[in-house]
Parts: sequence; C-alpha cells; structure tokens
Amino acid sequence: MLNIPAYAAETGQSPLQPYTIERREPGPGEVLIDILYCGVCHSDIHQARDEWGGTGIFPMVPGHEIVGRIAQLGEGVERFAPGDAVGVGCFVDSCRVCPHCRGGEEQYCDEGMTATYNSRERGGGAPTHGGYSTRITVHQDYVLRIPESLPLDRAAPLLCAGITTYSPLKHYGVKAGDRVAVVGLGGLGHMAVKLAAAMGAEVTVLSTSESKREAALQLGARDFAATRDPATFKELANRFDFIVDTVSGEHDYNAYLSLLTVDGTMILLGIPEAPAPVAAGMLIMRRRKLVGSLIGGIRETQEMLDFCAAHGVASDIELIDIADINEAYERMIAGDVRYRFVIDMASLEAAA
Repeated sequence: MLNIPAYAAETGQSPLQPYTIERREPGPGEVLIDILYCGVCHSDIHQARDEWGGTGIFPMVPGHEIVGRIAQLGEGVERFAPGDAVGVGCFVDSCRVCPHCRGGEEQYCDEGMTATYNSRERGGGAPTHGGYSTRITVHQDYVLRIPESLPLDRAAPLLCAGITTYSPLKHYGVKAGDRVAVVGLGGLGHMAVKLAAAMGAEVTVLSTSESKREAALQLGARDFAATRDPATFKELANRFDFIVDTVSGEHDYNAYLSLLTVDGTMILLGIPEAPAPVAAGMLIMRRRKLVGSLIGGIRETQEMLDFCAAHGVASDIELIDIADINEAYERMIAGDVRYRFVIDMASLEAAA
C-alpha cells in the first residue's frame, strides 16, 4: 500500500485538514495517477459537511474533478502509457454487466455506480477517497484521456460541470439555431452557456442578478434577462426550445415552464431541498416536457472532452492552494467565484 498525502474532513462538523490515506499499488488493468489539479464542486461541500441525510463516510477526502498524469501501470494496461494526461470524474467503478453499464451509461448502473469519494469499493467495501490528494489508483476503464490542446487546470471541472451540462444538451438533441435558456450562471451555468453556444444554439442567460449580464455575453450568450423583474416572464413567454436549469435553490418551475414553446424541454440539473409543485396545465397545454439529467458515462465524457478541445471550450477557474480550501468553501456558498475553484495539488505535495 502507498501512503498518500491528502486533505480530509474528520467529521461532518470539522474543517478540511491534512490527512494521510492509503492507496493500493495498481493491480491488473489499473493505473496509478499523479494528481495535478482537482476541481471543487458544490457537492463536495454538501458531502464533507454531511448535509445529505447523514450519508457521509468519514474521514472523507472529497474531489471528483481530477486531472493528472499516469505514474504507473498495472498488468495488462494497454490504453495508457506513463506520462499520459488523464482525468477521473464522478465515479470509479460500476457493476459492468447491467444494461446501462453495457450501453456506456455507467452513471445509471442498476447496482449504483461507485462514486470517486464517499462511497465503498466493490468487493472489499473500503471507503473511496477523492482528488484532494496527490495520487489515485483507478481501473483504466474509468479513466479519461485529456486532449493535448486543453489546459489541464481548466479541464478539471469538465469532469463534472462539463459533462453534467453536455450530456443533456446532446441527449435531448440541441442543435444549431435552437433557442436555449440557461437558468443560473455559476459553475454549471457557465459551462452550459459555453457548450450550447459551441453547438450553435442561440443562448439566453436567465439570472436573478443583473450584474451578470456582461459576463453572460462574454461567455457566448446572445441575450440576458433579469428574472427578478416579473415583466421578464411575459416578454419571454413561449420563447425557448430548451431551458437548462442549473439552480439548486428554491424557485418556481411553472414560471420557467411558461417560457417554453410547443414541444419545448426544461432540463433540471439542480436539486432544491424542498419538492417543487408543477402545474399539469403548464405541460399539457403546449406539450412541454420537464426532465432531469445526471452526469454522463465514460464514453460520453470522452466525447465531451474531445468536443471541448475541438471548439476551444474550457472552464473559467480560480486556481488555489489546498490550504485555502476551507475559505474557498465559504466563498462558494456566498457565490464569490467565477466560476470554479481548482486546487493546484502541487501545493499539497510541497506541504507534505
């Protein structure tokens, strides 16, 4: 076993602090990755603070937006070579035999995917630990190749925020000329704008904050509307073919559904704490659809990375040292980041 420097939450009430974890030497089909960068997802906060119904496994090392280079190969690895730039996203294993796994949608595994952290390994049941660490061992089937043209630090959030927005855009058939509204301009929202624009869609950002207008247009949106003004919903009624809703806070789904045209689709990516009422008439009268989407499978995530490389799309980030992670959590809660924190893991290597 390898002793690996990391940052962990000892309990749901404690701050993240230096910690040492064990990683196995790579076995058959596995690779050992030197982690260079790890993105900070809002779900890291929820899980490290045990805010999802007491499901946390502690001590917990968060992080599922991992980019690094191959350090060592296990027996039989043919897809990668030492030094290759690679990524690891939200899961590191699945049952591999159910229809969803065989169809390349491991995120919907019938037995449940094995999350990169706050989960348990198949077979042995040891807790999984994420990317707030200097190395990770993963089976090659769950490792992504990072295209050469993508900056490694800005590629890290693509492994979660990127695929979470790319997957529904592709699945529901967004194409050039479609009118797409993006609700919220945070870590997910800014990627939805970039990706939809790269697909040729006409993007409008819907935000409660008028101050985000200029940023939305710089990211590739053609229009912006402030939703605190009730007149906005009248002016934009029946306008959009698709709405990508990235907001996890409580908001009125019916108001946004009214902005869809006939056969329009509203895609939910955020999960508000309280269930939201939906008026049947909002769906029935214009044959609208209200749907949800998770992340993507390995095959689709690789497709997304290649798409981003071909279209010059990457996440807008603020690079931080690992010692600043607790402050970064507070800033994320306050919305004080444009648009994703990424940890430079060299700062942990140096501290160790």
